[in-house]
Amino acid sequence: MSATTTTSPGARQTFSWFMFGLMSSVTFVGILSELVPSGILPQMAASLAIDEGDVGFLVGVYALASAVFAIPLVSATLAVNRKLLLQILLAGFAISNIVVAFASSYYLIVASRILGGICAGVMWPMIAAYGTRLVPEHLHGRAITVIMAGNTLGISIGLPVMTTIGVTFGWRSAFVVLGLIVVAIGVLVQFFLPSVDGERMSKTNSPLAIIRMPTILIVLLLTFLSVVAHYGIYTYITLLVARLDLPGGIGLALLIFGIGSVISVVLSARYIDAYLRPLIVTALAAGGAAMALFLAFPSSTTVSIAGFLLWGLAFGPLVTMYQTAVSRQIDEAKDVATSVQSSVFNLSIMVGTWIGGMLLDGLLGSSDVTGIVWLSLGCFVLATIVAFLSRRTLRPA
Repeated sequence: MSATTTTSPGARQTFSWFMFGLMSSVTFVGILSELVPSGILPQMAASLAIDEGDVGFLVGVYALASAVFAIPLVSATLAVNRKLLLQILLAGFAISNIVVAFASSYYLIVASRILGGICAGVMWPMIAAYGTRLVPEHLHGRAITVIMAGNTLGISIGLPVMTTIGVTFGWRSAFVVLGLIVVAIGVLVQFFLPSVDGERMSKTNSPLAIIRMPTILIVLLLTFLSVVAHYGIYTYITLLVARLDLPGGIGLALLIFGIGSVISVVLSARYIDAYLRPLIVTALAAGGAAMALFLAFPSSTTVSIAGFLLWGLAFGPLVTMYQTAVSRQIDEAKDVATSVQSSVFNLSIMVGTWIGGMLLDGLLGSSDVTGIVWLSLGCFVLATIVAFLSRRTLRPA
């Protein structure tokens, strides 16, 4: 039966794992749509006769479009039915990937990537708020955790699979498969997700009103510090693995990192609603401990493996923690609040990558990956202190 009836906020008193698993599949294809070019970069560059840096730009322009368009488009579409909006966004993802699969023009591919980025900029904050309106408040954290688990699974499982498909059958096949998966998800959404009305924009829930709230600013600060800490070094993880001389190389590092991420997502789903602040403090401390281990014991394989496991544990609930924290600060237009947080998240990725690049170039007194590890450690320590002191902002449900 098609779930077409309009659902009132928090109407469901039970948690449907199937329904939220379906919503998780949306974030799964959302992160894959962004990152697939990074896994098949040489193949795309050779086929399109462009530099590898131009293929890398296809990932950067996607993230930039997400950051720039998130707030204005989420605000503009706030009154649109949530299910209808999700279907429109899925159509955009499908078109973006399928056009890339068959396009021969680099500029058409860039345009398609921008379309995908715009859809992602609206999807990430919208789907989290959509999910919270389907369950009572004490289950909001679990809902967001399960939905955003698609992000972690996309990075740890989906990207290697799509890379294998692209390398084995040609890079265009990866985009075709991804586009078809998006279409299949759209069909399931039509039949199994409930319809939820949009909300009206008001002076109290506008983006400007939201960023004036002290508690929101604290969450945005934590988002900035945490994302710079993680992505500043994650962008250059291959250099870190080379410095540590890890047996098994980048493959083993990503496997251990992925295992830690999955474990932390499972634990987060269980405990985030009752223990949000302890979860955030623990995750940040784990990330800081990982960086400290990399710095203190660069020649120990055992310590390096422990470091990647701790780092994965810290990374898994990254998106979930702060979207949950933001959603608890306001009662209406959670989409707008999470869009602000999402924009800060994406901009922080760019900042972390930019600073890391300057450190590698020796512009800030360093010329190798060690300087980026120190940057990450410093951000983790500051974020841990801020989170520990933010009892009111990171209150339990």
